[in-house]
Amino acid sequence: MKKISLLLIAAMLLSFGNVFANQPSSVYSTNVDPEKKLTLQIGEMLTENSFIHQGYDLLAQVRFTLNKEGEIVVLSVATEDERLEAFVKSRLNYQKVSLIGYEEGEIFAVQVRVCQ
Repeated sequence: MKKISLLLIAAMLLSFGNVFANQPSSVYSTNVDPEKKLTLQIGEMLTENSFIHQGYDLLAQVRFTLNKEGEIVVLSVATEDERLEAFVKSRLNYQKVSLIGYEEGEIFAVQVRVCQ
């Protein structure tokens, strides 16, 4: 059960689709779509957690932007679970990501699902 709790974040979905379905790829690969690369980086930031819940998935809709230094600035986390909201904000806010060709202030939306 302890190992399962470390793997609670089983999938991250962006508004533009499931990025894990097609092919395995690395965050550091050069031929990966920039949005997919961003999703993979966020997924890595959220993997280590200690959520224990009772038979249901925890969901959050995260809206964020990137500043001129390439850091994530979390705008909102829409969820019913306050622990999940605090976790997402603490893990993502002002974390530097590698993304080429983005516009400062562009708003991104990510759906985070923590599965049992």
